[in-house]
Amino acid sequence: MTSATAHEIPAAASDQIDQIRALLDRTRAQFSQLATSSCERLMELFGLSAFELDIVLFCAAAELDIESADLCAAFHNDSRLAFPTFRAAVSLLPGADWRATLPVAPLRHWKLIEVAPGDLLMTSQLSLAEPVLHFLMGAPCIDAALQPLLQRVDSPRVLPSCYRPTVERLAALIARDEKPETIAQVGGDATLDGRQLAAAACGANGLRLYAFSPAQVASCTAMERENLQRLIERDAALCGFGLLIEAGDASPSERAAAAKLADNFAGVCVVRGNTSMELHQHRVEKLVVNRPGAADRHALWTVALGEDADGVSEQIDRLAAEFALDSETILRMGSTARRQVREGEESDLGDLLLESCHADARAALGGLTQHIEAKAGWADIVLPESSLEVLRAISAQVRQQRKVLETWGFAGQTARGLGISALFHGQSGTGKTLAAEILARDLRLDLFRIDLSQIVSKYIGETEKNLRTIFDAAENTGAVLLFDEADALFGKRSEVRDSHDRYANIEVSYLLQRVECYRGLAILTTNLRAALDTAFLRRISFFVNFPFPDQPLRRSIWQRMFPAAMPSEGLDFDKLSRLNLAGGNIRNIALHGAYIAADRGEPVRMEHLLIAARRECAKLERPLGAAETGGWV
Repeated sequence: MTSATAHEIPAAASDQIDQIRALLDRTRAQFSQLATSSCERLMELFGLSAFELDIVLFCAAAELDIESADLCAAFHNDSRLAFPTFRAAVSLLPGADWRATLPVAPLRHWKLIEVAPGDLLMTSQLSLAEPVLHFLMGAPCIDAALQPLLQRVDSPRVLPSCYRPTVERLAALIARDEKPETIAQVGGDATLDGRQLAAAACGANGLRLYAFSPAQVASCTAMERENLQRLIERDAALCGFGLLIEAGDASPSERAAAAKLADNFAGVCVVRGNTSMELHQHRVEKLVVNRPGAADRHALWTVALGEDADGVSEQIDRLAAEFALDSETILRMGSTARRQVREGEESDLGDLLLESCHADARAALGGLTQHIEAKAGWADIVLPESSLEVLRAISAQVRQQRKVLETWGFAGQTARGLGISALFHGQSGTGKTLAAEILARDLRLDLFRIDLSQIVSKYIGETEKNLRTIFDAAENTGAVLLFDEADALFGKRSEVRDSHDRYANIEVSYLLQRVECYRGLAILTTNLRAALDTAFLRRISFFVNFPFPDQPLRRSIWQRMFPAAMPSEGLDFDKLSRLNLAGGNIRNIALHGAYIAADRGEPVRMEHLLIAARRECAKLERPLGAAETGGWV
């Protein structure tokens, strides 16, 4: 049975039918004045019959026409039922069809109307979903329940030429009228640009773009997620937008939810992320969006700075070479820096741009790394000449990296082995971290120490995820990464005895790949070189030995240890150099001796250093012989 007949539902008085139809005509006319063909467009979008459209207008009239309540109450002969119901609709509206009341029918499936809870379906209140009313009134908007979950993605202000083929391909996939067999997945390392290129492709098809992360609804039940999907699909049709499903940093369960949403989404859908997704109803076409190359970044900085670009040409060269930023980030930073200089907040545009890029890198790397402010210079370190020569070679290679890789074309031959890595090996306190600081200062790069306690996780896959976050963020900046005590993280791969060994080896293999491909400088420090996996050793560019200092080196360390402003009296560096300790321990003794002297109101003398030396050796559980300190006081 498809139609409601007179003997099933009591016939309404003819004057009530005429009044209801007149009400619908007034409502339809009102929508025609505000938004031409909004009713016909609604029928087309959701496949509504004429009867179902009349139910929508019936509910809209309850919102807009004061007579609606009286007519409904009169029909039901009950003042408590002064609202539209399915009983009134099938009795009063032409072409009544019982199938319109079903949960799978368009009105309820797409949540165009809401059925209030009640004992009886036919007398429960029907109301129009708010976004549907706004659509009919010519002012479409997203449901209030969705607004916290959807993020508007804007098209790029400037589209680099390297991205145009990708946008055209993506726009062609979106342009298909029928539900496409292919869903586009946008990957690559340009997260922000990938989002904006998807927005540009949607814009070429007259659509806006909103991003949605499955992580926001991870705790929802399956039914709640399905209802949410219906709301998104409805508003996507009403408001004319495509959906960008963010699966880049999703967990396995979240990726599964994202795949299901993409596979069943009734509308334009794009997935962002590098991890492969398994779909059952669609084929996935991957589009790779990597950050612009150095030449494109140079052009973007020039555009972003406008007429101010000529005055900072040298800084633009450096920014383009060192900071692999998304195009939108470059445009934003350039615009902000120009405004700050014009308004007098800053005076030097070049320095401001450089500091902005460094600050952006620190924010991206802050959670899993420790930023070290590089203050030490070449004069602050004492090493054998052979070790200093290797450190200078590292600095030179980093400075010339762009010329060799980009200008001379070595990067075009292979993507492997282009990074610069160094292993600093030697006992604790011999200056390994100090050398990293010196290199960072010499190269004017940020130095980040990797916090191993935050990186290594007992959960499978989490260590690689943390490392990927660090390397991806560092790739933008050319920062110096310092893996302190790296043997704990880069140790020898073990024989596979169980699943834990297998996943530990996977972590090591992943690290091998990222260290080899990292375009910046990666420094590994270890107290025991033999503890490192030989596969790492093959891929490391430089080895720098930090030997335990002999007496001449220790004398030089003592001479460099005391600031010129420090008052001193009778310091004998020959006697001090007999103390057989590394540079780090010498620094502790010098500093603690200075505190002792300052507390006594005296200049730093040998007696103060002797007290500090005894404390340092006691800390190390090491005897202090007379041969080392004889004649100090």
